[in-house]
Amino acid sequence: MPAERIRILYVDDEVNNLAAFRATFRRDYDVFTAPHIDEAYQILSQEQPIHLVIADQRMPGMTGVEFLTDIRKKYPDPLRVLLTAHMDLEALIEAVNEGRIYRYIRKPWNEAELHNTIHNAYEIYMTRVELREKMQMLEKTNDELSRFIYSASHDLRSPLMSVLGILNLAKMDQSVVDPNGYLKMIETSVLRLDDFIQKIIEYYKNSRLEVEHEPVDFRQQIEDAIASCQHMHPAVEFKIDVDQPVPFVGDNFRISVVLNNLISNAIKYQKPDAQNPWVAIRVKVNPQEAWIRVSDNGIGIIQEHLQNIFKMFFRTKSLNKPGAGIGLYIAKEAVSRMGGTIDVHSVYGEGTSFEVHLPNYSGHEMHAHHSAAE
Repeated sequence: MPAERIRILYVDDEVNNLAAFRATFRRDYDVFTAPHIDEAYQILSQEQPIHLVIADQRMPGMTGVEFLTDIRKKYPDPLRVLLTAHMDLEALIEAVNEGRIYRYIRKPWNEAELHNTIHNAYEIYMTRVELREKMQMLEKTNDELSRFIYSASHDLRSPLMSVLGILNLAKMDQSVVDPNGYLKMIETSVLRLDDFIQKIIEYYKNSRLEVEHEPVDFRQQIEDAIASCQHMHPAVEFKIDVDQPVPFVGDNFRISVVLNNLISNAIKYQKPDAQNPWVAIRVKVNPQEAWIRVSDNGIGIIQEHLQNIFKMFFRTKSLNKPGAGIGLYIAKEAVSRMGGTIDVHSVYGEGTSFEVHLPNYSGHEMHAHHSAAE
């Protein structure tokens, strides 16, 4: 038996049916009866929740299926059971399949069958309640964990930048003799850790911040992205082609995240002995969308790895390159949040090309659309 009394609402315009139902089941359950739809809504609005709603199909003004369908909008938790003597079979199947009713019982009801239905419905009700509570707890825990990681990442950057500053001072005044290159090794490790921390901050912001719709200057975005990561491989030649004849409205922050990750990857995965390493960035904008392609003549990606590169923490071990394995995951998430798509084409040993399509929210759409993820 359940820990609490099961609360049942029975709706039927036949007063005799209501009386018979109450007399049969009141010892085992808390029974509420309503001869009219209005009274049924008043009972549903009370503080104590109703676990199960049973409605007769034939009622004046509204059928049982229509009533059970209607209450689902405002009161989705109670299980809904239809009581009927005669009904079109196709309409009944449709109502069950669409989730408007949990099940139906023929009149006159069988007491044992109805008892069994009530208990099964209550178990489903409680399972849903427990699942919702666990989901709320998980969301709360996830939110707290995300906030902690974001805060910790910010706090970690400060001492890292202090270490980097001291290293730069040591190099400038040549106060430290370092024949074995230990300072360079420390600097490389600090920069690698800082890059990982920045990726965590990007991930947090991308998952939390609402999508903004603002004017975007792609040429400026590309130049900023190149300036931030060109130091990784100064010999790389950048080929930039931006065709933006019409205004583009989108999310500057997320577009920056996408370009930074794609361009830095294109630089990072160049061939070690390449004579003419290059990265090409092309952008074409029209009133409907922006098409972005970032390609390179680097080492490429093995075919079997292409389907996994957008997964979190996936790294191709054969490349032996430093990285956290979350840059492309963050880029894909950012593109998805903007309502766009991202694809990759690569030939191992020849190079890689990423193509991004982003919707243009210029004009009236600027204020009417938000990311589908919201």
